[in-house]
Amino acid sequence: MSSFTAFSYLISAVFFIISLYGLSSPKTARFGNYCGIAGMALAIITTLLLPQISNYYTIILAIAIGGVIGYLIAKNVKMTAMPQLVAGFHSLVGLAAVFIAAGALWNPDFFGIIENGKIKTSSLVEMGIGVVIGAITFTGSIVAFLKLNGNMKSTFSIFKNPKRSAKFIGVILAIITILFILSGSKTLFIVLALISFFVGFILIAGVGGADMPVVVSMLNSYSGWAASGIGFTLNNSLLIITGALVGASGAILSYIMCKAMNRSLINVIFAGFNEQAQSTQNDDKEQKPIKRGSAEDAAYVIKSSSSVIIVPGYGMAVAGAQHAIAEMTHLLEEAGINVKFAIHPVAGRMPGHMNVLLAEANIDYEKVFELEDINSEFNQTDVAFIIGANDVTNPAAKTDKTSPIYGMPILDVGNAKTVFFVKRSMASGYAGVENELFFNDNTMMIFGDAKKVVEEIVRNLD
Repeated sequence: MSSFTAFSYLISAVFFIISLYGLSSPKTARFGNYCGIAGMALAIITTLLLPQISNYYTIILAIAIGGVIGYLIAKNVKMTAMPQLVAGFHSLVGLAAVFIAAGALWNPDFFGIIENGKIKTSSLVEMGIGVVIGAITFTGSIVAFLKLNGNMKSTFSIFKNPKRSAKFIGVILAIITILFILSGSKTLFIVLALISFFVGFILIAGVGGADMPVVVSMLNSYSGWAASGIGFTLNNSLLIITGALVGASGAILSYIMCKAMNRSLINVIFAGFNEQAQSTQNDDKEQKPIKRGSAEDAAYVIKSSSSVIIVPGYGMAVAGAQHAIAEMTHLLEEAGINVKFAIHPVAGRMPGHMNVLLAEANIDYEKVFELEDINSEFNQTDVAFIIGANDVTNPAAKTDKTSPIYGMPILDVGNAKTVFFVKRSMASGYAGVENELFFNDNTMMIFGDAKKVVEEIVRNLD
């Protein structure tokens, strides 16, 4: 590697590190994004200038096609589909790792990994690990996409004895990986890839809806390690560094989220091999009376209050109600009412989903608080306004040990004097668990499209 290439890759790596730092806060996220773009642009240009690169027309054509497709997707994707988009992109990184490992095995001379007439053992190790991580990332991300998009059930298991099956599949995967490394057999490579594809499917298929944001973060980590593996195969130091950065940051984020949710990272990762808890909840609660309200009722109560905490959820994203919420917030503050936003670590379908929506509506970052910073304030709050959130406010997480969300910290919205739930219906949340707060004496249900309901409240606040 020439000094110019090494220096350029070093600058690119610095840009990526600054990018990750910038993305750690909503205030600096835009700057971080620009740094990431700059780092990637420099990395691409430097790679194209490498002496072994010759087929420029094909490469530039591929970049152009990918760039156009990426631009069109980014331009037209809705915020509600952003989690699916992220999962879809992760799958492509995993598939790329599988293809590059296959390319190195079928054409080792091109990759310069031949030693004494056979493929280096270290290269076979890289290929074996790369295909396993890449294949798991690919099918796992596809399953995540299907679940987030509503094309697949929230959670299921295909094994009668998941733990025993996990041990069996794990042993088989390890044995075939070792045999492949020892022999370099193309047949074993194909078998290893197929088993890894299957493992990726069952790992994510068993994850419950409440844990999907953690899964998205974990898949981000997997894709990073897969990219790092590609870097070893291609002997590209920048790809190794970048993949390691993404893999490590994704793993750290997953750990932080699991800790915030009182979840075990190992249990989430291997949910497909865990016994599925069955909730003891029944349909009797459907017969319990609820208090129905209207936008006019909500406006009257909110105008008479001194403090309001708004809890956004996926329903707000679906309705695109963030701008209406911002307008309502502005009117309330003009009237001297203290307004804050409470964000649960897994609100929405991916980490930071609600923060992005609120930032899009120009809601001040200083008004947005995480669960641990605001939960104690519900006791002194006049109104808790929940718009599209369900599982993250459900007391079943504290009371029902058989519930799929048991153990997850929740926002204690029920402690507020008055609780408004804006929902389309009485349907349960993504985790499939009914929310007992709907039947509390201090809860009022407002049914309808979240955006239309909030816009009606705004009209009644004027």
